[in-house]
Amino acid sequence: MKSQKPVGEAGGSAVSRRTFLQTTSAGAAVLAAGAYSPLAYAKNVSEAKTPESLVGVLYDTLNDKQKSIVAFDWDHTEEKRGLLRTRVSNNWHITKPPIGSDFFTGEQQKLIRSIFEGLIQPEWHAKFYKQLQDDAGGFGRSQNIALFGKPGDGDFEFVMTGRHMTLRCDGNSADHVAFGGPIFYGHAAQGFNEKPDHPGNVFWEQALAANKVYQMLDGKQRKRAEESETPYEGDAEFVGQDGDFLGIPVADLSADQQAEVGKVLNKLIEPYRQSDQDEVVACLKSQGGLNKCHLAFFTDGDIGNDRVWDNWRLEGPSFVWHFRGAPHVHVWVNVANDASVKLNA
Repeated sequence: MKSQKPVGEAGGSAVSRRTFLQTTSAGAAVLAAGAYSPLAYAKNVSEAKTPESLVGVLYDTLNDKQKSIVAFDWDHTEEKRGLLRTRVSNNWHITKPPIGSDFFTGEQQKLIRSIFEGLIQPEWHAKFYKQLQDDAGGFGRSQNIALFGKPGDGDFEFVMTGRHMTLRCDGNSADHVAFGGPIFYGHAAQGFNEKPDHPGNVFWEQALAANKVYQMLDGKQRKRAEESETPYEGDAEFVGQDGDFLGIPVADLSADQQAEVGKVLNKLIEPYRQSDQDEVVACLKSQGGLNKCHLAFFTDGDIGNDRVWDNWRLEGPSFVWHFRGAPHVHVWVNVANDASVKLNA
């Protein structure tokens, strides 16, 4: 077991490593001789153009005590939780201090919120805030953050966790992996057991898009697409090119059906900033595109017995998007361009 070790003293389109380092290196001026400088802080926030550069500013505002709790080496590993940076779960706390607690200053809390919003498309901000309000009492109430590596000085990653959330910002430090690693999102809009139409659930529209594909299938295709038992939701390991896939191959669908699967993919990645969307598409392309994926609908979790499938899965060699809608929405996402990347769940 490695001990925790501080790592230093001190939307938009994809950003190159050189541009990121140039932007975040300016954050070093935020602390002068170890003292917080409001003028330097304001200047660096105004110059920050990406969530990555805001992470750099945030890092430089952390004092030594804060770093000892929320900042880690890039490959920090714990006996029970494994490689902490790559862990994902439906309800967990990567560190103890809530974002909204007095552990963080007001300026730091604003920075964290800005980083969060920068990872999400603006039209989805209200939806994510609704999810956080319904599931956790609002933004900052119980969510936590951790930083791995040192922004501006090599690999780094910012991770935010809480109930129904694992979200990442990595500046493309995690090679071959979309989103910087596996992510999770979910929503229990009106209680643990939701009704068949999932009223108020901000992510249910994704399931409706997938079910539109199902409605286009003929009888034989539906039999191939249907599976009687939903796999364990956290089973999002990559199976590789020769894996045992569930459901119907997208390659066996007609052109109009394949086009509708493409719309499902667009709906799935729609909430996230453009650079993360681009990473998903690039990773998928490297493994053969959607035609290398399978689409499965699981019949054992049909809320209301309405044959609008609550549980379904789109999966390729190194692509897993598992949507569990019963009894409420849990979604596990794991995307890379190489099936050798391991999941820590």
